[in-house]
Amino acid sequence: MRSDKVTEEAVNQRQVKLHEIIDVNFLQQFQDNFAECLGMASLTVDVAGNAVTQPSNFKKFCMEYTRGTEIGSKRCMECDRKGGEESARTGKPAIYQCHGGLVDFAAPIMLEGQQIGAILGGQVLIEPPDEEKYRKIAVELGVNPDDYIAELHNVQQMPLKSVEAAATVLYLVANALSKLGYHQYKLKNMANIINENLIQVSATMQELAASATDINQNQNTLNEEIKQVNVVSGQINDVMDLIKEIADETRLLGLNAAIEAARAGEAGLGFGVVAQEIRNLSGDSKKTVGRIKEFTNMIKESVNKTVATGNTTALTVEQQAAAIEQVTASIEEITSLTEQLYNLANEL
Repeated sequence: MRSDKVTEEAVNQRQVKLHEIIDVNFLQQFQDNFAECLGMASLTVDVAGNAVTQPSNFKKFCMEYTRGTEIGSKRCMECDRKGGEESARTGKPAIYQCHGGLVDFAAPIMLEGQQIGAILGGQVLIEPPDEEKYRKIAVELGVNPDDYIAELHNVQQMPLKSVEAAATVLYLVANALSKLGYHQYKLKNMANIINENLIQVSATMQELAASATDINQNQNTLNEEIKQVNVVSGQINDVMDLIKEIADETRLLGLNAAIEAARAGEAGLGFGVVAQEIRNLSGDSKKTVGRIKEFTNMIKESVNKTVATGNTTALTVEQQAAAIEQVTASIEEITSLTEQLYNLANEL
């Protein structure tokens, strides 16, 4: 629902132009062949009245002799304006007779209730012309009556029903093309929006993947450092064991010294004090070694827990990295489908 809303907002930011949703080259070919087949004129204009196609089968009688004069041009523009207003009001083809007696039509091109253009046509007669009437018109316009009548004979005659049918055909075809073209236009906009969003998501996923890789590498480095701490702790324990051995030997030396001092009697009293201090120092050293070993064991236990946590984190990071890779692959697949959708829209 949200993507549809975004697409509609993007499409409706401005009024869609006729040439944006209809293949003008195809419309020109259709218009030319249609006009040639029926012997009538045809022209497609946008909502502002600007020509979108080239005129098809326009009559010299109209273009050079009638519209070619200042008076005739003003009268023709007024007739076209009224016909265009009527077709815009009803949303259906409007058949009208121009000031020169020819029959024209205006078939609106609608898009979701809004007019975006029209197909104008006609320049035909629905009954044999009254030459006297046209001679008077020629005089009013300031053109040669004989030349005017000669060109009048080149104007196609057809029943009114045929004119109405021709206008209806153009109306139906043009509006079918506009509807199809508008759907194609929206498809292209949807494809562009989806593609832009996917590019942003893909970039974010790549950043996440890179971050996951960095975290994993950092965790591996940390694990290596923690292992090194374990090694150092083991070496400290070895040193503590050596110190303990030295302390034990020192204690024995102190004990032996005390025995010898006792044998010496009064002469050995001073030496006995020293021997006692040595024994005390040995005892303190053993206690200190014991406490240091307790601390190193605590460090080792903490390090082991950190390693276990680090391994769990690394596993989680690896799983996240794998999930990101899967999502990235899915995004790439969707991007490929979006490109196909865009190309398909262009081929419609």
